Amino acid sequence: MLANVNTTDIAGAIRLGCRTMCSVFNADDDDVPFFGSQVWPEAFLRFSSSASESHVPGRHLNALLNAEDVLGLTLEEGCIDRHARAAFLSYSGDLPLPLNRDRIGGPLVHFYPHSVREGFHALYALARFRNNAPALELAERSIRAIQELWHPHKGWDRDRIESKFKLHSTTFIIGLARAIGPLAKLHRHTGCAGALELALELADKATDEFFLPSGAYDRETFGSHTHSTTCVMSSLAQLADLTRNASLMERVRVFYDNGLNDIRDHLGWVIESSDEGRDPDRGEVNNTGDIVETALVLGQWGYPQYYEDAERILRCHMLPSQLCDISFIREPDKPHNEDGKRDVANRHLGAFGFPAPYGHKTIDAQRISFNMDIVGGSIGSLCEVYRQSVDTTSAGHYINLHFDHETEAVDVESPYTHPHMRVRAKRPGPLFVRLPSWVDSDAVTVDGSNEPPRCNNGYLVLSQPPLNLWITIRFELTEREIVLSHRTRDIRVRLRGDSVAAMSNFGAELTYFPALEGQ
Repeated sequence: MLANVNTTDIAGAIRLGCRTMCSVFNADDDDVPFFGSQVWPEAFLRFSSSASESHVPGRHLNALLNAEDVLGLTLEEGCIDRHARAAFLSYSGDLPLPLNRDRIGGPLVHFYPHSVREGFHALYALARFRNNAPALELAERSIRAIQELWHPHKGWDRDRIESKFKLHSTTFIIGLARAIGPLAKLHRHTGCAGALELALELADKATDEFFLPSGAYDRETFGSHTHSTTCVMSSLAQLADLTRNASLMERVRVFYDNGLNDIRDHLGWVIESSDEGRDPDRGEVNNTGDIVETALVLGQWGYPQYYEDAERILRCHMLPSQLCDISFIREPDKPHNEDGKRDVANRHLGAFGFPAPYGHKTIDAQRISFNMDIVGGSIGSLCEVYRQSVDTTSAGHYINLHFDHETEAVDVESPYTHPHMRVRAKRPGPLFVRLPSWVDSDAVTVDGSNEPPRCNNGYLVLSQPPLNLWITIRFELTEREIVLSHRTRDIRVRLRGDSVAAMSNFGAELTYFPALEGQ
């Protein structure tokens, strides 16, 4: 059975994901959002003592309010309020840190440094997009508390923390390092000086001990939770961009080109856990989103090949993995009328989770799940894609990704949804259209412009495109085959341009693409 997939509509994926994030509140828990989810073999949503209030609201507020900003959506304000209330609940303990309850209705007793990132994402999003003064003040207090309770060499002050809460510490990358990204955003958009100070301190430790000049990935030091590795990579890229730190950006680029390949494949799928013995095809989509966000930053810094990587990842894995077909999900029995078993299939529509490259259900799957925090991470990344797909700067109009897109300055018709790529400039300025590496630039033809096009740094350049007239740019979506080498199997893929035409699926169910002949 082929899943009903989207490979072309970023805005549609964002809207559908926003719908999902507004359907996750637990009526049996004062509308604190669910974290855990499963759709097969049994379907349910569930509370988590490590993530419901400290983790999910931050991911969702960051995604929802970004979506409102980039698409001009009108969100249900009650959805934002409920997520905000849950986030403030997690900070309502004796220390201004994101905390968790051990049970529904119970006290805040757990501190997971892993969730500091998500806590700051909640506070940053409320401060930036809602001008929420209490959120900014709480973020500043939390930064001061972390600076008192954590030392780059000694770690957390366990005695002080455990006099009040249970500290669940882990590697630095799986813990506090994850917060670099939202701290950089907080400083960029609010001017919070403490956020920059802490982000720089965390980045120094990350590059001194983990993201080394070799660009190698070491599972023992990083930790096996691969999303932490990818989100710290993305965080360092954001900080490097904020501070215009070329050496830090180069450290990110070297890791992207080397160590990252230990946990990802050519289509941007990332193994959920790098531990030995884990399901070799089980991925996690917000890991993929982090790669895309990093690629966008590297592309902005003058490396167009990373835009190509982002486009291939989006079309071949990230967009197809969104749950758009819920017909296979069986509604559970509800002997106690619990909310976690109510309308489960419909509440999952638009979710992202733990896919294989070929489909929702890995060959060795014991279950199919779509933990609700992953929806927020994925939609937040797609918002960045939407922002940067087409970019107008003082130098001109840049078509970085080949999706259908319209801004106030330029319209783009994608070669994946139309017979050919077409671009229409609505404001004066040079036009830069990225050409993929698989395109023979000598074979590209341009209609609708009188000037001969030229190529520069991977872009086709028209210095004086006509205003409000369509320019047609013709090139073939080249077909080629590649092999994805996973731990226990090779997965053959036929690409058409940067999209999948067919893929080996080994007889799996709920697959995204037509089966490759002769697999």
